[in-house]
Amino acid sequence: MAASKLQAIWNHPAGPKTIHFWAPTFKWGISIANVADFSKPPEKLSYPQQIAVTCTGIVWSRYSTVITPKNWNLFSVNVAMAATGIYQLSRKIKHDYFPEPEAAVANE
Repeated sequence: MAASKLQAIWNHPAGPKTIHFWAPTFKWGISIANVADFSKPPEKLSYPQQIAVTCTGIVWSRYSTVITPKNWNLFSVNVAMAATGIYQLSRKIKHDYFPEPEAAVANE
């Protein structure tokens, strides 16, 4: 039973013998790096970078559901990219446009 499931994964059109498997697998590195940046101060975040990560995630998530064969690895990595990008953008926007009250008092 397990051998037949592994064989099915191995021979899938988006399986490990194809670029359709390896490209999204390596793309996880971008999401992992973005998660590692959660500890970075918001003033060090880049709008262009986070907008690119977010838009890439959104566009390719949609694309991965309409192509044949369905590539759930591509879908999941792009959902993760969009989610981490949105979170980082929200941190940056909150920092830049909605400062903490005590920080605003200190600047006066």
